[in-house]
Amino acid sequence: MALLFRSSVDSAARWRDQLGRLTEALEIRLWPEIGDPAEIDYALVWRPEPGLLAALPNLKLILSLGAGVDHLLGDPELPRHLPIVRLVDPHMTDAMSEYVALQVLRLHRGDLDYRAQQEARIWRELDQKNAADRRVGILGLGELGRDAARKLKALGFDVAGWSRGEKAVVGIECHAGPGGLPKLLGRSEILVCLLPLTAETEGILNARTLALLPRGAALVNAARGAHLIEEDLFAALASGHISAAVLDVFRDEPLPADHPFWHHPRVVTTPHVAAFTNPATAAPIILDNIRRLEEGRPLLNQIDLARGY
Repeated sequence: MALLFRSSVDSAARWRDQLGRLTEALEIRLWPEIGDPAEIDYALVWRPEPGLLAALPNLKLILSLGAGVDHLLGDPELPRHLPIVRLVDPHMTDAMSEYVALQVLRLHRGDLDYRAQQEARIWRELDQKNAADRRVGILGLGELGRDAARKLKALGFDVAGWSRGEKAVVGIECHAGPGGLPKLLGRSEILVCLLPLTAETEGILNARTLALLPRGAALVNAARGAHLIEEDLFAALASGHISAAVLDVFRDEPLPADHPFWHHPRVVTTPHVAAFTNPATAAPIILDNIRRLEEGRPLLNQIDLARGY
């Protein structure tokens, strides 16, 4: 059996070493040194070149190196008859919740205001709500969204969530579908986006939806850059309707050096680091799915192409 590893951002060597420690039954081939394409059984990939997967005639399974699969679904030559699985790693989930909690607390405690005061050498206490009086909304109640919601709830925040289909999360007020979105937005002083990127969710953070947030609300986007219409966010910041934004993901990555997000006083940027894929914890999950396919057992976290996640 042979597995092709191809990532536009991750270290091939550390993945080869980690996978090699766990199994001797799988030959690890690192792109572009793949040998005979007909010998590749599995592909472990992140943002592979369009057409690469279609050029592997005996491919059995496509494994995403991340929780999202939008980087695969944009390939017009994607072999859609093959099973595709996304990576759900509890350690990645924990990392995302850490990031969300950090940024929600930053916004809740007025960090941007105190930083501005520090630069101006102003010593002034600002009004501060209790966490129980701060309403946080989460777009997306999948694995990542549910965990973040629970952990924010544990910190004392008033948390609600929205998903496209009905979901139930103990202790969390849940909204769903087109009718539920305005309700979630209308109560969210801090809005966190953790949605999968699909045709239905692309551009969901736009002038119309941002206007439904309470005046002075703040935004955290740790999902995908294409969820956000950047020009609409700039307009909402300029009007004061949105007070601040924390952005980990962007339409163009790396963020261009001349992009105005870099120097906007009410925008915090981080370089797509909310949740790293860790080979030490992810490799056993990846190998488990390969064994499941070989043994004819159900795959874990197989995506539904019709839904896009």
